[in-house]
Amino acid sequence: MRNFMSNLRNRFARFMYGRYGLDQMGRFMTGAVMVCLVISLFFGGRGIGTVLYWIALILLIWSYFRMFSKNVSRRYQENVRFLALKRKIAGPIAKRWAHLKQRRTHVFFKCPSCGQKMRTLKGQGEKQITCPKCHTQFTKKT
Repeated sequence: MRNFMSNLRNRFARFMYGRYGLDQMGRFMTGAVMVCLVISLFFGGRGIGTVLYWIALILLIWSYFRMFSKNVSRRYQENVRFLALKRKIAGPIAKRWAHLKQRRTHVFFKCPSCGQKMRTLKGQGEKQITCPKCHTQFTKKT
């Protein structure tokens, strides 16, 4: 049995040689397929359930196409564009989340002249703050 599994693994590795494989976009599409399928189960064969089922099927076919594709440079460029879009959408959300987590220990300020965001520890009273970008000095209460 162990020899059979090893042989099967080697065959699959030879088959995948020169193919693109799974990347971040492929993982995202696989997760989206799972979400669409689970939601479609709640709606059954009616309206939105059918639409979600077909969306999941199309995403699954597309993800397998990308995974087994031999056009590695094209798939790589698709993944780069996906990551740029993800960064554009998730970046501000992650910044806001980090800001909310630090509100207990830090105070956040904006520079009055350039708008640069800065932070300092809470509870230090009146503090002279110098903007690292435009070097404007202003006083704020922490």
